[in-house]
Parts: sequence; C-alpha cells; structure tokens
Amino acid sequence: MKLGLWGVVAGAGVGAALLAASGAIAQAPAATGGEAVFSARCKACHDPAVERAPNRAALAAYRPEQIVDALTNGVMKPMSAGMTDADKQAVAAFLTAGSQQTARRGGPTGPIGVDQKCAANPPIRETGSDWASVGLEASHRHQRNSGLKAGEAAKLKVKWAFALPGGGMPTVVGDWLFTTNRNGRFYALDSKTGCVRWMVEGVGSRTTPQVAKSSISPSGWAIYEGERNRTVRAFDAETGKELWRSPVLEANPVAGITGAPLVVGGQVFVPLTSGEEGAGRQPNYPCCSFRGSLAALDAATGKLQWQTHVINEPLMPIRKSASGAQLQGPAGGAIWSAPTADPKRGLVYVTTGDSYTDAPTKGADAVVAMDMKTGQIRWSNQVTERDNFIMGCNEANKAANCPTPVGPDFDFGASPILFHLASGKDILLAGQKSGEVYGIDPDKGTTLWSRKVGSGSALGGVEWGMAADDKRLYVAIADTINAADEIMRPKGAPVWDVPLGPAKSGLYALDPATGNVIWSAPAPKAPCHYAGERAGDLTKGECVRAQSAAPSVAGGLVFSGTMDGWLRAYDATTGKIAWAYSTTAQTYDTTNGIKGQPGGNIDGLGPAIAGGMVYVQSGWQGAARTGGNTVNVLLAFSPDGK
Repeated sequence: MKLGLWGVVAGAGVGAALLAASGAIAQAPAATGGEAVFSARCKACHDPAVERAPNRAALAAYRPEQIVDALTNGVMKPMSAGMTDADKQAVAAFLTAGSQQTARRGGPTGPIGVDQKCAANPPIRETGSDWASVGLEASHRHQRNSGLKAGEAAKLKVKWAFALPGGGMPTVVGDWLFTTNRNGRFYALDSKTGCVRWMVEGVGSRTTPQVAKSSISPSGWAIYEGERNRTVRAFDAETGKELWRSPVLEANPVAGITGAPLVVGGQVFVPLTSGEEGAGRQPNYPCCSFRGSLAALDAATGKLQWQTHVINEPLMPIRKSASGAQLQGPAGGAIWSAPTADPKRGLVYVTTGDSYTDAPTKGADAVVAMDMKTGQIRWSNQVTERDNFIMGCNEANKAANCPTPVGPDFDFGASPILFHLASGKDILLAGQKSGEVYGIDPDKGTTLWSRKVGSGSALGGVEWGMAADDKRLYVAIADTINAADEIMRPKGAPVWDVPLGPAKSGLYALDPATGNVIWSAPAPKAPCHYAGERAGDLTKGECVRAQSAAPSVAGGLVFSGTMDGWLRAYDATTGKIAWAYSTTAQTYDTTNGIKGQPGGNIDGLGPAIAGGMVYVQSGWQGAARTGGNTVNVLLAFSPDGK
C-alpha cells in the first residue's frame, strides 16, 4: 500500500472526525496560546489535512465544547495525552474564532446560514409514501409508493436546498423531514419547502433518525437518534423535546455510533463502532481493546436490555510495541451500519468490520445473527479471515502497533438485506468492500452463494449499501481507490504502491437466488467540478466516478449517486439511465440563507424517496473526503421543481 489518504482509511467509517456530545466549557480567549498548541499538537494532521482528518475550515464549523469534549472523552483522547484543560480550551477557542463560519469553494470562510422558521407546524400525519427509517423494510431501501407518477422522474428538478455541515440521510413522514449533522444541530424541516420546524442543539451525530409511533411521546410520534458520544436519545418528533437518554453504551472513548439505531417491537437495536483503527497508529497507544457490539434498549425508557459483543475470544496480551506499549487482542469487529430485523425468526442481523490486531478472532468481517430478546448469538459467518488492519500500516511501513500481516481492510460497511425468494424461502444478502456479494441461509448462517462483482480495495466493492425490490438485488460498487489510482498512476503520482484490480465502479443487478448478474451499468464518464476545500485530495481536483453511496428503489427505478456528484435514476429492468442530474454543475441559494452553496460528491447512505420527492445530500457524508465540502447541501427534488 502507499501511505497516504487511502492507504490509511479505517473500515467504512468514522476516522478522526471531531464529533462528540456538547457540554459547557469556560470561555477561553482565541489567543496565541491556542495557536501555539495547535501548531505543536494538531497542525501536522489538520493543516493541511491528511487522510480523513478534518481541515482547519471543518474544525471551525464545530462548537468549542465539541472540540474540548472530543479531546477529553472522544476520538481524539489518545492524541491529546499531556494536554491540560487550559490547552484544550485554548485550542478550541483558536480553531472556532469567529465561529459559525466555514469554508466553501476552498476560499474564505462564510456564515453557515440563518434558519428560517416555518410559519406553522401542523401535526405529523403518516402517508403511504413515508421513508421513516434508514433502510425501510428489512433494509431493502425500497419505496413501494413513491408518489411519483409514470414519467415524472424524468422531470425532477431541485425544489429547495438546505446547507448544513456534514448532514446525514434524512427521514420523512408526511410533511416532516428529519436530519442530523456534524455540528450538533438536529433539524425537523418542512419536507415540501425546507423551512425549519424545530432545531435541537447538541446532538452530535451522523446517523439517520428513525421515526415511529409511540405512546411515550405527547404527539404520538417519537424519533430516535444515535450520537457519536455512544448514547441514544429519544425526542418528541413534533416538538424536539427530549423523552429519554440512554446510558453510555461503550466505555472506550474512541467508540461511537455510525449505524442508525433500528426500532422494532418495543426495542431499539444500537450498533457500536469505533475509531480505534486510527487511535491505534499512535506509537504509545495500547492497541487494541474495542470490540463491536449490538445493544438492545427498551424503546419506552432507553433502559439497556442486553449488549452482545461479536468477538467472543478472551482479550489477552500479545506483545509490547517498540515504544513499550502493551499490545493486546483480539479487537475490532466494529458494526458500522444499521442492523436488520427478522421478527419471524426472532433474529437481528449485523455485519462487522475488520480485526485490529493479529490475535485470531472469528468475529471480524462476519455476518452475525442474534436473538432479539436475549442477544444470544445464533450463528456467525466469518467470510474473510485475518483481515487485521490499523490506519497507516502497510507491508512497507510497519509502525509500532501494526499487525502482521497487514490485512486488506475488506470489512463490511453495509446493512444486510433479508429477501423473500419466489420459491418461498428467505435469503440474507450481504455486500463487502472486497467486491464480493453473499447469499446466506438466515436459519443456519451458511453461505449459499457468493459473487465477485467489484475488484475491491480499502474503499472498494460494496461500501455503504445495496437495495432490492421484489425481483432483483441492486449493488453499487465503489472501487474508489482503484478508480483514483487509474487516474493518477499515468501521471506519475499513484495512490497505491502496486496496481490494484481494475475499477468496476457502477451499478449491478443480481438475481437474489443465485447471485447471477442480470445487468451491469458502469459509472459513466461525465462532467464534474469539485468546488469544496477537499477538491485537491487524492486526484488533484479530478473527479472520481466511484459509486459508493447506497442506492434506493422506487417505481421501477433505482436512484444511485456517484462521487463525482451525479444522481441518476436507472431502469430497474434494463439498467438504462432514465434521468441524471449533476449536483456540481451549479451552486444553490439555500432556504437557510447561503448564497452560492456548491455541491460535491455523493457518498454515504444515498437518497430518501417520499411523497413524490427525492432527497439527497451532496458534499460529503461517507468515508472518502475527496470532492467533499465542509458544508453539505441537502437537495430536495420534485417534478419540475414544483
């Protein structure tokens, strides 16, 4: 591997972003003290930014208390050893001086906008066209009633746009839309106009909110959100008033929640992940102890019912690093994505990330089934052994904590899909960053078939998700590093030390019963312009056609975005493109007061489709920051923009 942005990407997910719960801190002057601390302790990674670290402009979008909490309790704790409380407050004040500013177009900072409140907030009324959870039924991402009439998809135009730092995929119920973002603001918007119904501060999250009917909420509707600080909170969906807050679900300070919690039958299933892959590259870090787990909470109270770790082998000392740190393992198995429920069998399924150490484990790179009531593991199917990975490690560069050998980083970042076959049987479908797609027996956990669709890489293969209707499985293939290396290697600047397999970026339709490819649609070469401050990452401004975002299905069309900022609708039967829109071809005047907000890559959890409209984030919400903006734009499409 080549040490650089892509050679050190952790799993599918979080890396070293400074996301944490807010908490009050004393005001500290933005003085030379903070600048000195930043220069000595932070600048090497953040100015200019390397790998997935946020740059100066991105850090300026956070509140000071978020940065302090990340340094004290969160993902940056291992890197802040020796810093005093005064140091942390000073550097936070320095970074956020003139806060509520952020970079756009790689240039001067500007305001992130002023919320425009709705004149009235009617009650939430469900329709047959809602998108109330991240994956809808059994993670299919299939909207059965899109609200779009035949031929209307070809007329989709932007109706409104809303700017926010690093927002996640929204959910929609009736005229209400809910979305989180990385600066801690949790929004309820009018889904038709983009005005703000309510906003709650201090909800540091990148996960998709789930909306559900609930008697615990005065309005009859509750919304559940997983936070980066390892807690879950429930709110009244009509007012934003907090209903309960769970206990901290993981003691490891670099752990967090990136997969959306799933509410089923009075339980909330919460996946736990970590940034220990990044922390582990620090030479004095006692790598590693985190183990991915699934927690079940009481949906009415937030009380913990059970928590099951996917790695069962005992934690044991391995050796001491060259710096004298005690290394331990096995560790890893982070659960990056939302779980999938199977009430008929009483099971909940998760997919897991790679191993962090060279201590053997069967819990990493696996598909796992747990009993919904007890958390007992019914079966676990590890599809890739010894995928041991720490950021910054490769065979040519063995840092203090690197496992031996270094694995390919082929973990799972996508939720499994439970599919009902025409034969009457069920099958569980899982896609891996290796480019492999698996069909698994949900009763026994045995692999029924596997199909190599993408070439795979650390940011390759199936990254964020797949989709399915009643006939086909739709697989978006990223192969991001492969595509980037193909661009840069002829220019004498390869992003990998050895050539990878050819980039197979695109959308593929598979037969769920056999894995046979029905049709393939390679990502088209199309005009693109990166305008954000990460435009120069990896390919020096050239756009990457990786198809890493999760697709969504509605009305016989598959909506799928690419990292060069295009959103397309494919005919589900043939794979032909029925509609295409470049989110980077223009800028947007947003409903919250940003003039000329640019778009960027489309990554992460893809589009939500509800009530005759399509919603997608453009800018950055995934793992690959190339083409990303500090401020994203949430785009709402409707026929003719009406």
